[in-house]
Amino acid sequence: MEHPLVQLARKTIETYLRDGRIVEVPEVLAPEMEQKRGVFVSLHRRGKLRGCIGTFRPTTENVAAEITRNAIEAATRDPRFPPMQVAELDDLEISVDVLAAPEPVGSVKELDAKKYGVIV
Repeated sequence: MEHPLVQLARKTIETYLRDGRIVEVPEVLAPEMEQKRGVFVSLHRRGKLRGCIGTFRPTTENVAAEITRNAIEAATRDPRFPPMQVAELDDLEISVDVLAAPEPVGSVKELDAKKYGVIV
């Protein structure tokens, strides 16, 4: 069973591609969806990147709304790929990363791009 964050992203993408509409953000949110955080939604098919869009700072009222927005963007507006088609949904792998607030560092030695990422 998929994590609730991934379930929301999948439902959002499927609804948008099949019906052309944006899903409503659930009225009752899981605790991790209530916060205001940046979110990245990454899409893969057959082991290859198919789309990835995210925000390192929140742009909406909560994680659920951020997922909804970024899932549609990753599926249809990543400039590196053509918009997804319904036929691609069957083997779509989705990951959702909820980011902590950015923190300044005092020196280059404190940077660990693989673990934390880096905003320049």
